[in-house]
Amino acid sequence: MKAAFLPLFLCFILSYVAFAHHQPVDPKPGIEQEVFGKLPDGREAQLFTLRNAAGMEVKITNYGAYIVSWTAPDKAGKQEAITLGVPTFADYLKGTPSFGPVIGRFGNRIAGSKFTIDGKEYALASNNGKNHIHGGRVGFDKKLWTATPVDGNEPAVKLHYTSPDGEEGYPGTLDVDVTYTLQKDNALRIDYKAATDKPTVVNLTNHAYFNLSGMKHDVLNHVLMIKADKILPTDQTQIPTGDVLPVAGTPFDFLKPTAIGTRINDTTNTQIRYGSGYDHCWVFTDKSNKLKLGATVYEPESGRFMEMYTTEPGVQVYTANHLKGNLRSKEGVAFERRFGLCLETQHFPNSPNQPSFPTTVLRPGQTYQSTTVYKFSVK
Repeated sequence: MKAAFLPLFLCFILSYVAFAHHQPVDPKPGIEQEVFGKLPDGREAQLFTLRNAAGMEVKITNYGAYIVSWTAPDKAGKQEAITLGVPTFADYLKGTPSFGPVIGRFGNRIAGSKFTIDGKEYALASNNGKNHIHGGRVGFDKKLWTATPVDGNEPAVKLHYTSPDGEEGYPGTLDVDVTYTLQKDNALRIDYKAATDKPTVVNLTNHAYFNLSGMKHDVLNHVLMIKADKILPTDQTQIPTGDVLPVAGTPFDFLKPTAIGTRINDTTNTQIRYGSGYDHCWVFTDKSNKLKLGATVYEPESGRFMEMYTTEPGVQVYTANHLKGNLRSKEGVAFERRFGLCLETQHFPNSPNQPSFPTTVLRPGQTYQSTTVYKFSVK
């Protein structure tokens, strides 16, 4: 009898081994570190891979504090890239349209490349026509930050940079910490902190381009909701006029979830013409500095759903209106116009020159603090 059942038993064992071999192994949460590349002066840039137990993976480099890549599951559980990035460290050295770095000292534009604090005028680099944008010619996105990895179930990397007095024209030595934490709930938390030894201005943000389709097409089908009832209208150089404009009855009304492509080409709207689409700061209805829901994004084909929480008063929404397809992902996907969506949480553009805007002045003894969270799920 035993001999008769032996072949059947062996068949069962072999089938079980084959089955077990093909079962997905639960990813181990934690952080890994490797050399990303070398700067021209020989310094090494590091690449940190943060992974949680759900399998989400975020790669951060201490060069420019870039989010190099980020994967999230679709409704079938397939992990795919959901942010734009270029293939190699050499590509980042060449420069990108800000594919995921930390922007500083001042995210967005400052009119006339100058501002005044306590009666003293400071001149900045003009790198956007006559205006200053994203911290200047060599902003925080082109600096090598000091990195401290933090292992665990919610891995993190803490990045530090000291910006010297006078860098890009800004007053004061500014000590900056940015911490990326990959949480258990498929959220990436970004904590910003800064202190200065002279009065200065600070407005930090991250400039990731999201595409929740897994890089299959542009973002015009992405359904966007923004909890903001006003935007900041701009002049033709995209400097805020100082006014606030209600979104009601305009292409800027995303209080109810609406596909991005629905009104993006409505050039009867002056602001759409000025931005070549959406490239404006939305003013949140909730004016508090508590962590609050600011926006959601849903991509119906993949089922990916992103919630964005922030302590900031506004968000610059940019729909990659100026991408031209000349940059590609490591898989060879061309980044065409409107292939990404930026949700840059921040204080308002040109705040140093607009007394009615929330202040971006930081003084000695004060601490600049800001938090933004991008959380993923499926619907």
